[in-house]
Amino acid sequence: MTAEDEATHGEALAGGMVNAGAVFRRGSLVERPAPPTARALHAHFLALEEHGFDAAPTPVQLTADGREQLTYIPGDVALPPFPRWVMTETALSSVGSLLRRLHDASAAITVDTRAAWPQALADPAGGRILCHNDVCLENVVFRDGHATALIDFDLAAPGRPLWDVAMTARYWVPMLDPESAAALYPVGLDVPRRLRLLADSYGLSLQERAELPGIIEQATASCRAFVTDRVTDGDPVYTQALTERGGWQRWDRVQEWLEAHHEMFTTALLD
Repeated sequence: MTAEDEATHGEALAGGMVNAGAVFRRGSLVERPAPPTARALHAHFLALEEHGFDAAPTPVQLTADGREQLTYIPGDVALPPFPRWVMTETALSSVGSLLRRLHDASAAITVDTRAAWPQALADPAGGRILCHNDVCLENVVFRDGHATALIDFDLAAPGRPLWDVAMTARYWVPMLDPESAAALYPVGLDVPRRLRLLADSYGLSLQERAELPGIIEQATASCRAFVTDRVTDGDPVYTQALTERGGWQRWDRVQEWLEAHHEMFTTALLD
């Protein structure tokens, strides 16, 4: 960030790929590029608060230059390579509980069907609640080792709660082959145990547990298509990340690993 940017916008906030370098904090406010669904999202945030969910930003205003202002949520956000503190079992369980709270509140809110919700990571089966769809580590705020808030709802879209759990599992378990995981995560994570902990802390039913491994495979395919579209469009951030993280061979390896261990994950979830 240049001195001019800092003087004009405030403190640059690191993290994320879509809006890298374009999110700034100024005191108690965060200013960032407004997504196309900003008006519908702001209404949803206010409705979440009315239904007791206080773990998302509060909208302040949309600016004339196409940006949005939201309340700043203090706390810790993990950035890659991810530190061990954010991968504790306590941290993982708190993420599952927070996601369940979001979904319970969202279930009482009617989704705005007029909004052009992004379909890039949306549940292909659709659904009646607004899913976050991008609960990656950079989008969860922690305090004292517990997840306390979710940020960056730019990819939110209607879907099933289980789709959002599957997307979350990809990042937080993580659902990656050991070689891919080693590039970003601490070594020695017990994937089957962590998948079970996420399911337990969220409160998945037996039927949902049986379906989860297959939906994780679908969600991974959607994420690959998301990256493909951005690389094809010449996005330099995603192109660089693809190169640094092993190219398309990494995506092939992850998908093959998920399919090969499908039964193991199912057993871990149901036993």
